[in-house]
Amino acid sequence: MAVLTRGATLRSRRSGRRLAADAGLLVVAAAFALPLAWVVLSSLDPRADLRVKVPDGVTLSNFDAVLKPDITFTPLLNSLILCGGGTALTVVCAALAAYPLSRFRSRLNRPFLLTILFATSLPITAIMVPVYALFVQVNLIDTLQGTIFFFAASQLPFAIWLMKNFMDGVPKELEEAAWTDGASSLQSLVRIVLPLMGPGVAAVTVFSFVMMWGNFFVPFMLLLTPDQMPASVSINEFFGNRGTVVYGQLAAFSVIYSTPVILLYVLVARRLGGGFALGGAVKG
Repeated sequence: MAVLTRGATLRSRRSGRRLAADAGLLVVAAAFALPLAWVVLSSLDPRADLRVKVPDGVTLSNFDAVLKPDITFTPLLNSLILCGGGTALTVVCAALAAYPLSRFRSRLNRPFLLTILFATSLPITAIMVPVYALFVQVNLIDTLQGTIFFFAASQLPFAIWLMKNFMDGVPKELEEAAWTDGASSLQSLVRIVLPLMGPGVAAVTVFSFVMMWGNFFVPFMLLLTPDQMPASVSINEFFGNRGTVVYGQLAAFSVIYSTPVILLYVLVARRLGGGFALGGAVKG
């Protein structure tokens, strides 16, 4: 009888823990869902404010007000140029740096990786003053290419870590077979390793692009011309003087601003969900 009572007590405790865990997860989900709901609903509300509410009447006037070249199209184009160029440069450099770290053993590998790990912990705000001074000296201030270089440099340490971990999962025997046929290390990297680690390349691409896309401080510091400002900086224009904010237009711009990132994730979602599937590639 005591055993049955003890078992019922344990089951009740487990049920209570599960309910508490479910309640905590619901609270966390609501904390993420409410801001998203506000953005979507306020973009369609002609009298939007800070409250999350169903609009009295649905309107597209907020989108009509922001869909203009100087407000949306030019900043979005600048963002695509900056983030696209920075992401491409980051992925290429990360692949070239991760390949020797993954394939060749050296006493310098571990110190180099620890240095990279230390670089990932450096806050950008702490290094922007010397970076600004350096960019002034080399005439890269207020240039898109200079901002692209800094975007790539800031994301490169973590991208190398990610790329190396995915590259370690590609069997070296496949490259050795290519080397036997006369392929160089660069050819084996481009034609064998990178195609087989598609999920890794996709993960690095999405991570780098998202981190650059939402970056406000770097382009705000390095770019001076208003026509070169990306959307992450131009969104500040919706915050007027003395704390007045056009909430409906701000929400509409936020929806448009989020679209490229969502589209990128949708395009690479299959690659992210895929596996290497190389178990039988080195047999026989």
